[in-house]
Amino acid sequence: MPSPLPAPRHNAWPRRRALLAAGAGLWLAGSGLPAWAAADASTPPTLPSDSIYQLKLPLVDQEGRSFALDDRRGHPMLVSMFYTSCQFVCPMLIDALQATEAKLSPEERAHLSAMMVSFDPAHDSVAALKKTADQRQLDPQHWTLARTEARHVRKLAALLGIQYRALGNGDFNHTTALILVDAQGRIAGRTAQLGSADPAFVKLVKAAAVAPAN
Repeated sequence: MPSPLPAPRHNAWPRRRALLAAGAGLWLAGSGLPAWAAADASTPPTLPSDSIYQLKLPLVDQEGRSFALDDRRGHPMLVSMFYTSCQFVCPMLIDALQATEAKLSPEERAHLSAMMVSFDPAHDSVAALKKTADQRQLDPQHWTLARTEARHVRKLAALLGIQYRALGNGDFNHTTALILVDAQGRIAGRTAQLGSADPAFVKLVKAAAVAPAN
């Protein structure tokens, strides 16, 4: 298996904010709604400028259900990216997610979800996602394995600071990242530790699980 890419060292937030703003602007411009209707539709409080929920991202989960990224707004979430045919790094990412969840109390887990989005929509069908979820015995009440179009994969990866590159043999080199997103979609922490729980990251997750939604 190819080794993961090193974690990016530069601060990618300015580029991410520009991407978010551009994406939000395109969505409003293409919505066909008059200005008053667009304003009236945004009943919830305005999202922070650095919220990943600014990205209008359509997704499909392992059960074939369609949802939008910002449907997850209101509760903290653990996010990562993977592909189902990966034999080494991605299974260890799932291990790290499960180990992190195991450090939480039942009350903390009840306020937290986990989502992994595929790098490989060409091969990761709903059936492939479902097979991986069943093999790893991932609780569908808390875990989502999702797919989206390739163009959206790249946008999401950029927002999350995850680098990836498709290889000729169908594998991917990619950054290993387990990311904590708060209730409003702001990145509140991240770890690159594989296979086991990162104690410092667990502390951040516990704090987010009991924090107010806003």
